[in-house]
Amino acid sequence: QIDSNLIPKSFWLQTILPNDLRITLINNQGKVLYDNSIDSFYNLNNHIDRPEIIDATNNGKGSHIRLSNSNQHKYLYFAKKFDTLYIRVALPYNIQLQQVLQPDNVSLYFILLFFIVFLFFIHIATSKLGNTIRQLRDYVLNSDKNKKMQLQFPNDEIGEIGSKIADNYFQLKESKRIILLERQKLLQHIQVLEEGICFLSFNRTIEFHNGLFIQNLNNIIDNTTNDASIILSDSKFQELQNFFAQNNIRYFENIIHIQGKIFSVRAHIFEDNSSEIILTDVTKKEKTKQLKQEMTGNIAHELRTPITSIRGYLETVLNQHLDSAKQKYFIERAFQQTLVLSEIIQDMSLITKMEEAHSLFSLETINVQYILIKLKDDLQSQLLSHKIEFNWHLPNNVALKGNSNLLYALFRNLTENVIRYAGENVKINVSIFKEDTEYYYFSYFDTGKGIQDEIHLSRIFERFYRIGEGRTRELGGSGLGLSIVKNAVQFHGGKIIAKNRKEGGLEFLFTLKKE
Repeated sequence: QIDSNLIPKSFWLQTILPNDLRITLINNQGKVLYDNSIDSFYNLNNHIDRPEIIDATNNGKGSHIRLSNSNQHKYLYFAKKFDTLYIRVALPYNIQLQQVLQPDNVSLYFILLFFIVFLFFIHIATSKLGNTIRQLRDYVLNSDKNKKMQLQFPNDEIGEIGSKIADNYFQLKESKRIILLERQKLLQHIQVLEEGICFLSFNRTIEFHNGLFIQNLNNIIDNTTNDASIILSDSKFQELQNFFAQNNIRYFENIIHIQGKIFSVRAHIFEDNSSEIILTDVTKKEKTKQLKQEMTGNIAHELRTPITSIRGYLETVLNQHLDSAKQKYFIERAFQQTLVLSEIIQDMSLITKMEEAHSLFSLETINVQYILIKLKDDLQSQLLSHKIEFNWHLPNNVALKGNSNLLYALFRNLTENVIRYAGENVKINVSIFKEDTEYYYFSYFDTGKGIQDEIHLSRIFERFYRIGEGRTRELGGSGLGLSIVKNAVQFHGGKIIAKNRKEGGLEFLFTLKKE
């Protein structure tokens, strides 16, 4: 039996629902508890096997169109399962309901036509878009193969976008090509730099370094390595590491002295916090700087003597009442000092020119014997006055490519050195003791006094170097003669040394390149 509380509610539902709506309450066993269209619903058969009830049992709800077994009318049934019962509603399946449920064919046809037209326009649009995309794809593929391709985009917004994309891609590719080319040039330039350079990222990892950086690094640290990052941990670079640990300084420079060499360490932090380290061997530069300072001092010292002498002689002539003979004597002494001064200036100019402007000297094929013949003629009077015999033993075909003025200066300064310091009754001999495909090996010796203290032999080619104080001034000369000799030999691709001979005298051994 149905619950007594449910009947009133059912009657209340009948007042608000359509009159032909059939409501049936069925328990979980299929027994009809209530049916508003049948009075004797207690006698109705079990409904558990009704199609809509079966669907509701399986799916929670179910519907079906069929003849009612109870009153033989055709209904549209709908059933829903609850915890303890099924509630089933039904409407007579008549013409009105069929029309409600029957699809609207006109609407369907309109929707179908609209869908077809829509698909057609979509097809046109996608075809244009697809064609543009295909052209862009082919353009990219062909440009990667260095092939040129003509693009034909549609004359609409899609074509305009495609054309813009193609132009941007071309500009991007061209910019990339230029950047790669410039990067290559930069890396090639860095590789041939005379400075070791290393680039670091913002987190201090090594991005690039050249070979000279590793070479200079290994000259400083104890253990040989190929890892440039060791500079960030080795104790020799503690000051550099302290610099990177700070945040308020962007530039660092330091000098490291080690094993007789001098290295410059510079670092710079860029705006993006990446950085560079430059490691340079400045030994030669520092020594050249020191040499220039010494040379400047030496020049000032050497010029001071003749200038002081000239001033003294002229002041004597001006301030003293001298007879004409003494005036002439002091003027002649002043003139001799001007010659010394002029010789110093000329020799310094020649040395500077040889060291810094090789290209200013013309080259030609020179027969060395012609140089020696001319030299002997020019110095004949000095050689005779000092009883010096000048001989050479050279093959007739000794010729080399060089500068005749420098070769003449080479042999003249050696000979004048003998005239000034070797003494009298001396012999000079020039010979070639060896020859190979590249060089002539010369010997130039005299039989004079030589150099008593051999400690001076390694320094006699230095500018203004004197074995004895005042020696150059007393005997004439600028103090630059042997320095000119050394530079002239080096200009011709050779080397020179000096040594004392066992038989007495001084010997110079030097090489001159044939070509």
